[in-house]
Amino acid sequence: MARYLKTVAAITLAGLAGCGIDVTAPDMVGDWGGEHISLTLSLTGGTVEYDCAHGTIDAPIVPGNDGNFSTSGVHVREHGGPIREDEVPDEHPAVYSGWTNGNRMTLTVVLSDSGAELGPYELRIGEQPQLYKCL
Repeated sequence: MARYLKTVAAITLAGLAGCGIDVTAPDMVGDWGGEHISLTLSLTGGTVEYDCAHGTIDAPIVPGNDGNFSTSGVHVREHGGPIREDEVPDEHPAVYSGWTNGNRMTLTVVLSDSGAELGPYELRIGEQPQLYKCL
């Protein structure tokens, strides 16, 4: 059954690619974990959870033949303590880039508005993240 689903996904992706639509490689879809980071990828983007931040990857991760990728998203800084009802999230446009072989990933995040760099983070697909949320 899993082989059938991968075949269907590959055919679907080939059709979408023929239409000029980029999608995340099907082998990369799923939960990735590492020290201080959790990443969940779908065919169209993903979500990121850090110790004291979170973010979204708003476009697909499409690795080149060399495994390198770069895509856009948003990074949101968090803080300890309660969040006020009227609090404006500390959001920053971000570029998520790195390298993957489909099982391992190196991820670096650069905040576009300040140039601040986070990482690199080392992740593995299916690995439990080691997060320590700020209190």
